Amino acid sequence: MNDNPEDDLGYRRPPVHTQFKKGQSGNPSGRPKATASLRSDLLAELRETLVVSENGRERRITKQRALIKTLTAAAIKKDIRAVNALLACMRLFGATDEEPSNRDADPSDLEFLEAYLVRQRKKPGPGAAIDPAAKPKVKPNRR
Repeated sequence: MNDNPEDDLGYRRPPVHTQFKKGQSGNPSGRPKATASLRSDLLAELRETLVVSENGRERRITKQRALIKTLTAAAIKKDIRAVNALLACMRLFGATDEEPSNRDADPSDLEFLEAYLVRQRKKPGPGAAIDPAAKPKVKPNRR
């Protein structure tokens, strides 16, 4: 081959002037920083700590904990808005000691509802005779 590197061009042999320089990054400006979202900003702010005096002692707690303490104290003092906000937070985050309620309907409730719907669908229009002996057919709920 030739001693001149400019002559050795072709497949997998790029020109020397276009090759990466030794010691220099291929991406000198780096990856662009991600834009902060409202959620990430809020979480970062709530994680910051502050000093609170409690029972004559200074404690460091997060802003999130301070917010909850303030909201709870206002709710105890019968501030109805604070009570509503605290209950909404408890419902949203599942912060209750109770077992989660069973959201499945009882089969007898389903039968009652189905019978009601059948009666409503068969309800005569204005001025028609009503048959008190008519019973709706109800299918049992099979699972």
